[in-house]
Amino acid sequence: MKIYDVSMTITPDMQVYKNLESKKPIIEVVSDFSNSSAHETKLSMNLHTGTHMDFPLHMIENGLTSDALDITRLITPVKVFDMTHLDQKITEEDLKKLDIQISDFLLFKTINSYDEKFISEFVYIDESASLYLASKKISGVGVDGLGVERNQANHPTHKNLMKNDIIIIEGLRLKDVKQGNYFMYALPIKIQHSDALPLSVILLEEPYEHIPSKS
Repeated sequence: MKIYDVSMTITPDMQVYKNLESKKPIIEVVSDFSNSSAHETKLSMNLHTGTHMDFPLHMIENGLTSDALDITRLITPVKVFDMTHLDQKITEEDLKKLDIQISDFLLFKTINSYDEKFISEFVYIDESASLYLASKKISGVGVDGLGVERNQANHPTHKNLMKNDIIIIEGLRLKDVKQGNYFMYALPIKIQHSDALPLSVILLEEPYEHIPSKS
C-alpha cells in the first residue's frame, strides 16, 4: 500500500490565488535562543491558502460555516479521475464519460498539479459541470487548482455545489497520483465560525484495508 501526501507545503513564497502578495503567508520567528529559552514561530495566513476546504459562507451570505462540519465526510473512499487531457475547463460533457455514482467523493487531477507557480488560466470546473455533479448527488469534489472555478460571474460553480451540500476541496497536489480508487484522510484544523479550513490530505492506495502500524 502506498501513502500519498497531496497537500501543499506552506512557505512564504508558495503559489497563492492570483499571485497577490497580500495572500502570501507570513512565517515569523518571534523568539529564539538568542533572546529566549524557547524557539517559537508565528504564522499569519489567509484560510484559503494552500490545500483547504470551502464552506458556504465563502460565497453565500449567511451561509453555513465550519461549525457545521461532519468530519466523517472527510475520511472516505475517493475516486481520482485523470483530466490532464483538458487545458481549460471541465464540462458536463467531460463528466458524462466518467463512472460517477451517488455519494461519490471525486478528485480531479489536471495539468494544474504539474506547476508549483500560480497559473492564471488554471483548469476549473465550469457551471455545466457543477450542475451535473449536483444532479449526481455526490458527497464532495477536490481540485488541484486554487479555485474550483475562475472568471465566472457570480461564482455559479461554488454556489451550485454549496447549495447541494457538496464539499469543496481546493489546492490538492496530485502529480504523483494515478487515476483510481483511494481512501482519503482530509484533516482540518478546528476553527470556529470559519468560511474555510486548512487541510492536510492523505490518500491511501488500494488495497487499503490494513493501515500499517508503527513497529
